[in-house]
Amino acid sequence: MNFAEEWIEHDYNPFIVFDNSGKIVSLNQEAQYLLGEVNHKKIFDIAGTYASITYGFKTTIVDIAFNSYKFYAITVGYLDEDVIGIKLYKNATKKFANVEEYGESVNIYALLDLCISAVSTNSAIKFKKEFDPTFPDIHLNVENFIKLLNKVYQTHLNATTITTRLSLITGEYIRFNNKKYPIFSISIKSDATPLHYEKNIEDIAHKSNCTIQFEANETLIQSALVS
Repeated sequence: MNFAEEWIEHDYNPFIVFDNSGKIVSLNQEAQYLLGEVNHKKIFDIAGTYASITYGFKTTIVDIAFNSYKFYAITVGYLDEDVIGIKLYKNATKKFANVEEYGESVNIYALLDLCISAVSTNSAIKFKKEFDPTFPDIHLNVENFIKLLNKVYQTHLNATTITTRLSLITGEYIRFNNKKYPIFSISIKSDATPLHYEKNIEDIAHKSNCTIQFEANETLIQSALVS
């Protein structure tokens, strides 16, 4: 893959290209997850509905929901009759109140591995990892962040498989103290409905300078990337 293709592959938003019969030509990682909840024909129909009348690209603000996935806009583009592409923009989660500019500098991969190792001890759960390989060391409130991850993993312990995804949210930033920071995302998704959510998880997330969102079988943590 070239740089542009890698960028699309790791985009936080689903991106799919179809041929003129509705078959998938290419898609990124996030689109693969989306198609686990919705038939690709529905996405193809949406692309056709919102495509520009003439060749080109068209962005439309529209609310679309597929189970746990919620979108606020789409871009549809085509330059000939052979292929058509669509990008769906995920709804933003809760706003950040703060940025931890002076936390400890840590390797995020090692931190996630540590938490996964701890929770997988004496467990039959299969843990999968899908990490963007380009993350630098980042500044975090390590104690609270580990506590947050452990609490979230514990809510998914009735599952047989837990998948952890680490990715950078392309095109989204937070401004704090006249600085602009990219946002990274950790998705912890299982094949079963979580056992429970402790009331203090959101408090721990706040102390960790994170936002947290709960879906049917997924917990999404987001934070500013301070390197």
